[in-house]
Amino acid sequence: MSIKTLTTLLLFFTISFQLKSVMADDYSDTMALVDQSTILIKSFGEDPNMVWFRDNVQYAKAVFVVPQMLKAGFIFGGSGGSGVLISRNMKTNVWSYPVFYSMGSVSFGLQIGGEVSQVVLMVMSDKGMDSLLTTSFKLGADATVAAGPVGQGAKAATADILAFARSKGAFAGMSIEGAIIKPRDKWNAAYYKQPVSPADIVIRNAVTNPQADKLRQAVAEQSTLKTDKVKY
Repeated sequence: MSIKTLTTLLLFFTISFQLKSVMADDYSDTMALVDQSTILIKSFGEDPNMVWFRDNVQYAKAVFVVPQMLKAGFIFGGSGGSGVLISRNMKTNVWSYPVFYSMGSVSFGLQIGGEVSQVVLMVMSDKGMDSLLTTSFKLGADATVAAGPVGQGAKAATADILAFARSKGAFAGMSIEGAIIKPRDKWNAAYYKQPVSPADIVIRNAVTNPQADKLRQAVAEQSTLKTDKVKY
């Protein structure tokens, strides 16, 4: 075997090993995000301020969960996090397997410090759902967004997407308008072991991963904790 051939083989195996390591890391990250999202959804189910959310999950097209949205900055500010989207089959009322996304925004102003928030978006319209199935979209521009109602007797504004943000256990008015949401293609491929689009996952139901069943069940349970008097 020539030195050139040996070098080529070594390079091939090195690249293959690195790719497998990256994919393994991505898969671990996706599993952790699904588990964190499950915990967050369950906590919404136990929160007395989330009556409206629980009563209206049954009417949502989809739910987008960001367990950790980091906001930090000095002069230039920004926020970012990773999230999962699961959608509801309008005929069967069965929730899909998750699609992985990144969510981030940049702002400019006199600011300092940082905080970590938990964000849950309720997708209430076909326009909001269609926006999430594109390669990238901006909240407030491609789809309208409004703060989700919190507390007893709260009423919702009409919007494509309703946003609930909780910081340090308390619900806060964190502005996410202008945030960019993009599919994390590498994470989706790692989680389902093949290249797959958001539509493949939530519309065509082309792939599954049982690791996400607890998340799907947690969201489904919210729609059973409802009254017939509240409707979006």
